[in-house]
Amino acid sequence: MSETACCLRQNDGWGRLYERKMGEKVVSSRFFCYLCPHKWKESMKYSFIIPVFNRPQEVAELLQSLSKQTRKDFDVHVVEDGSSITCREVCDHYANRLDIHYYMKENGGPGAARNYGAERATGDYFIVLDSDVVLPSGYLAAIDTELEEAPADAFGGPDRAHPDFTPVQKAISYSMTSFFTTGGIRGGKKKGALDKFYPRSFNMGVSRELWQQLGGFRAMRFGEDIDFSYRICEAGARCRLFPDAWVWHKRRTDFRKFFRQVRNSGLARINLHLLHPGTMKLVHMLPAVFTLGCAALALLFCWGLVLFLWGPDHMNQAFGFALCELSVCLPLLYSLLILIDSSIRNRSLWVGLLSIPASFIQLTGYGCGFLSAAWKRLVLKRVEEGFDGNERLYK
Repeated sequence: MSETACCLRQNDGWGRLYERKMGEKVVSSRFFCYLCPHKWKESMKYSFIIPVFNRPQEVAELLQSLSKQTRKDFDVHVVEDGSSITCREVCDHYANRLDIHYYMKENGGPGAARNYGAERATGDYFIVLDSDVVLPSGYLAAIDTELEEAPADAFGGPDRAHPDFTPVQKAISYSMTSFFTTGGIRGGKKKGALDKFYPRSFNMGVSRELWQQLGGFRAMRFGEDIDFSYRICEAGARCRLFPDAWVWHKRRTDFRKFFRQVRNSGLARINLHLLHPGTMKLVHMLPAVFTLGCAALALLFCWGLVLFLWGPDHMNQAFGFALCELSVCLPLLYSLLILIDSSIRNRSLWVGLLSIPASFIQLTGYGCGFLSAAWKRLVLKRVEEGFDGNERLYK
């Protein structure tokens, strides 16, 4: 399948392709890359790189937020990764407001799409975003402030739930950022987390020099962003958390998709451990311990219920009742903790209630993936487990 690329300029007022061939061939294609005649070699300070797969509405909301940035020294590279539902019209719509470049390529996953965009970007810093984020107007200004205070080769920012997000999205966001679920490693705090901060691909910035030195993202099915962050740190680069450079992150829209997402993250953790020995921390194993604990409590409840209902005497029945109480009390106490903390943070009792299943899904989903990959990769020595659908590459 051929790959094509186009560039849409901000100030020309065309809203269409400028068909001047500059001689740059697109890989594995008979077509040429269409570039604009003005400033095509000019370097911007920032280049946004956005891979997308069948999500034009998300891209529209992201581009809208980019058009409202208080700083304007950036360009945008949208890489359509083999989508059947493209966002070309969305990019055309913002051609008069943004210096936007749109590319279509064969499906290869988000890592390959980011590398594709980086090869064509001109910025001093490449900022990688997922298509399901929205930026506050001061996002780039916050990055500038941080870089002026102290240089950095790579950086990342936290994510938040937008007030307009659905209660389920807010609950999922809580489960991914709370200290009581992820140990605070994704909550955007410099202190109090159980592991050091590593930038994630939903909100990650890397200098052009460092990107070229490392060669971009590896050809991995999942966990490619953490692998990239590990390689950044192993290279001795200056990598920091920018707490004020946060984004609104929609994450998944229902619990089924969320379970699939976090299970994939659990699978990736074992692969990352094999690629980067010594990076496995206690916080990464806690979901597996939680999952095994839940399974043990479920068995304990069943055993207690059998004794209580069919025990041969009152002593066995009382013991069975005590087992049932114990197996129920521990999850209830944890659920109460989640309910109180999430309700206060989100100022909503309903979101607090939804945060209970979201937190259990986050921990058990990750734990199931972790345990499955540990058994297959570490015990049975099998090759990496993959996905069975392109959309699953876009977590």
